[in-house]
Amino acid sequence: QVHIVESGGGVGQPGGSLSLSCTASGSIYKIHSQGWYRRAPGKEREWVATIRSDTVTNYADSVKGRFTISIDQRQNSVYLEIANLQPEDTASYYCNSLIRPPSTPNPRAYWGQGTQVLVSS
Repeated sequence: QVHIVESGGGVGQPGGSLSLSCTASGSIYKIHSQGWYRRAPGKEREWVATIRSDTVTNYADSVKGRFTISIDQRQNSVYLEIANLQPEDTASYYCNSLIRPPSTPNPRAYWGQGTQVLVSS
């Protein structure tokens, strides 16, 4: 069984910064990629950023230049740094990890429970 736990987030002021963390644990053979999605109030979930096991990163156009995704492979953790917070960053942020458990041929996606980010002055 695989567990995905997010932490961080909270309330930030416009122009400020926040950090999110996500750690995968349990029956893990290989983590292929880790990333973040978000769902703003009244909107559908959107992809934010992904980092592969070879550290190649990809970002949604809406967050390029302000969001930074990174990993600590020893800790099975992925991080999201949000700079220059904007009101539209208010959302629930979900960690998504593509993990191959032991004795399985293919990876599958695992989700965390979400962590809240509120941008307010």
